[in-house]
Amino acid sequence: QVQLVESGGGVVQSGGSLRLSCEISGIAFSTYSMGWARQLPGKGLEWVSSIYTSGNTTYTDSVQGRFTLSRDNARNTLFLQMNNLRVEDTAVYYCATRGLRYWGQGTQVTVSS
Repeated sequence: QVQLVESGGGVVQSGGSLRLSCEISGIAFSTYSMGWARQLPGKGLEWVSSIYTSGNTTYTDSVQGRFTLSRDNARNTLFLQMNNLRVEDTAVYYCATRGLRYWGQGTQVTVSS
C-alpha cells in the first residue's frame, strides 16, 4: 500500500517560514521523481516544485528563490523549505510523485498579513 503523509503545515505571518515534510512508503522512493503541488483557494491545482532522481530541482516562477525542495532517500522523505512566505502562498500543499500517480492527503498552509 502506497502512502504519502505530509506534515509541517500551519499558520504563519507574511515573511515567515515553514518546512513541510512528506514521508513515503510502499514505493521505491529513490527511483521516483517527486514534487509538491498546491491548491489555492477557489483555484485549480498548481505544480510548485519537482525533484528528480538526480537531485536536480525545478520551481514555478512564483516560488523561485523562496522555496527549496530536497529529498532524503535513506529516510524516504521529501522536504519543502518555504521562506519569505506571502499571503498568496496560502493553499493546501500536496506531496506527490511526478505525474500525480500517487499523492498524499495534503497539509494546510495559511499565511496571514
